[in-house]
Amino acid sequence: MKILMLAPEPFFETRGTPFSVFHRSKALGTLGHEVDLVVYHVGENVNINNVVVHRIPPLPFVKQVKIGPSLIKIPLDIVMLFKAVQMLLIKNYDCIHVHEEAALFGSILKKIFKTSQIYDMHSSIPQQLVNFNFTNNKALIKLAVLGEKFIIKNSEAVIAICPQLGETVKSIDPEKKLWIIENPSVSGNDCKNPDVESDKIRNYLGVNNRKVILYTGTFEPYQGIDLMIKSVPRVVEEMNDVLFVMVGGEETQIKEMEKLAEQLQVRDFIKFTGKRPVNEMPLYMGIADILASPRITGTNTPLKLYSYLESGKPIVATNLSTHTQVLNKEVAVLTEPEPDSFAEGLLKILLNEDLGKEIGIKGKELAEIKYSYSAYLYKTEDVYNHIKLLKGL
Repeated sequence: MKILMLAPEPFFETRGTPFSVFHRSKALGTLGHEVDLVVYHVGENVNINNVVVHRIPPLPFVKQVKIGPSLIKIPLDIVMLFKAVQMLLIKNYDCIHVHEEAALFGSILKKIFKTSQIYDMHSSIPQQLVNFNFTNNKALIKLAVLGEKFIIKNSEAVIAICPQLGETVKSIDPEKKLWIIENPSVSGNDCKNPDVESDKIRNYLGVNNRKVILYTGTFEPYQGIDLMIKSVPRVVEEMNDVLFVMVGGEETQIKEMEKLAEQLQVRDFIKFTGKRPVNEMPLYMGIADILASPRITGTNTPLKLYSYLESGKPIVATNLSTHTQVLNKEVAVLTEPEPDSFAEGLLKILLNEDLGKEIGIKGKELAEIKYSYSAYLYKTEDVYNHIKLLKGL
């Protein structure tokens, strides 16, 4: 099939939705489809088989696009709309595959150009406005709710990246064709010599013989980075041969967390690395003794969980639906979303290596059974088989 994919994102960047866009377009290319992927003008160039990346014309005043909703996305999305119209006039597409707010104008374009739409739902739009502190204006949030209903009603198929989003879809349209397709993990296949590279990272971090508690991801408020740092005093009170490694974050966010660590007098127990290349993530996980996800709000499953599970390392996470729709007490230590409880969860594994190994093994088994790449490909293919049937292809 010929697919026009619209992704209002900087592409590629090592963060949630760009990862999802990368994996979805790569899967479609692997399945033999032809994909024209329209993205913002910023981001790293990547090569994907059977996928042509089309960037919108650059806006000179936009050098980067932050995570979540922002006013700067409005002019970018307007330019993307015109780019999409141009491409639809030039080429006949079998389907429009839309991500995030691009689904709003995709729902109109599909009617004009008489084609089908697949909505790739990474989050609930009204929930995003609240989670990222974009607005608390009730009228705007209500408008976002109406927009989300419009998108779902006007899509021939919806892909939700986690069960909670699937429930949102069904609450709007119980008859909607829906697929829950969790994101695949970040593979370590690009690591030429994992043992040598891991040694370099251990030396860079100054790990020595300390136990490593690793966090990877963004430093947005909902991620609970401050909660994790506030758990450090309790942990080091019991065990002082530990190192908390925090991978990710913008410079301003890191400085804020460094200040908190200094106030708590635990700065020597924390290493902030800043953003690191995606191909290093399996190496960081390889040197870790515990993988942490201290998220404090939201319902979307963190993308990192699938890589965490695949690594075979024990996980400590907050006992919220954002985690429990994937994790359970057999494959992770689940804690209350507050510092002392999170610290006790970390200590539970630090003081019991056998428990940590058991949890890691069960987590890896879960990843291999339920969240394998072959399962991801199969589900993606099933969505497009549905569209083929609708179009009589």
